[in-house]
Amino acid sequence: MVERHPGVVIRAMGASDVQVAVNFVRNAGLMLSIKSGGHQIAGHVVADDTVLLDLSMMQSVYVDPEAKTARVAPGALLGDVDRETQAHGLVVPTGINSTTGIAGLTLGGGFGWTTRKFGMTIDNLLSAEVVTANGEIVTASPNTHPDLIWAIRGGGGNFGVVTSFKFQLHDLGPDVLPGLIVHPIENAPELLAEYAKIADTSPDELTVWSVMRTAPPLPFLPEEWHGREVLILAACYSGPMDEGEKAMSALRGLGEPIADVISPHKFVDWQAAFDPLLTPGARKYGKSHDFFGLTSDAIAGLLDGISNFRDPACEAFIAHVGGARLSRIKGTYDSGNKFRPNHNILPS
Repeated sequence: MVERHPGVVIRAMGASDVQVAVNFVRNAGLMLSIKSGGHQIAGHVVADDTVLLDLSMMQSVYVDPEAKTARVAPGALLGDVDRETQAHGLVVPTGINSTTGIAGLTLGGGFGWTTRKFGMTIDNLLSAEVVTANGEIVTASPNTHPDLIWAIRGGGGNFGVVTSFKFQLHDLGPDVLPGLIVHPIENAPELLAEYAKIADTSPDELTVWSVMRTAPPLPFLPEEWHGREVLILAACYSGPMDEGEKAMSALRGLGEPIADVISPHKFVDWQAAFDPLLTPGARKYGKSHDFFGLTSDAIAGLLDGISNFRDPACEAFIAHVGGARLSRIKGTYDSGNKFRPNHNILPS
């Protein structure tokens, strides 16, 4: 999908390789781009006639179950992280596809099924080993190089090459209560209004995403619904099963669903459930907007938008966040009613 060709590719095996590469590029007056998991749809990793630093072979994940921390190399994918952390009944909040790279996700913010309970991925980044532009290997943390840890925890890019991430872990799993509830799209106006109320009042452990698209041929859907427009409520409760059943009762009581397949699953399996939507070779494009509430106008706009989809693979989804993440953000509104957060957000 991205037709660009770097002039040189350097495959690093460790921080010292990265240091050599950075020094070489700087001294030669060349341009450097960095590839970790290679998941990014926009393709900014690859540029013509540049030096591409490939970190995908650096995939180690080391978990300290006593300290509840993990040290993760930049080439690791979310599936690698989940397998190692879940072996100890621990988790770091990440995204929703096991094929996503941990480095790009973290440096871009990172949110998913456990964000409402445990915050975003950057909220749980304790420190990072970074090779700076002058070739120095430093550890960025709130106590050492605090400006650098602030920068890579949401401040943008081009601050250096991260060669190791240290994350705070949380107790979760191995089982969670997730699944899908599928409704006819005709009932979406009323259902989305009720969904908005549930989203505003649900406990932090519950995350519900709404997806509007053409129904794929899933085995639990009646065949007559394949290829028809549907509203899918994708939910995950990150807590005790009995509490999850209670928390999901209002959601599961909405309307008359075509299918309800909420049931206990291994967290690692749920994390990979949507991987088929991003198989290698699939051509994807997306854009997003943030909003604080799901108004009737927003619902009408979304439904009007999906009526103009030109391909059965197109979809519109609403990601339910807030929770622990929202409680950590402090800020003010400016004269244009735009939210201006403080930038000293660190893990509580």
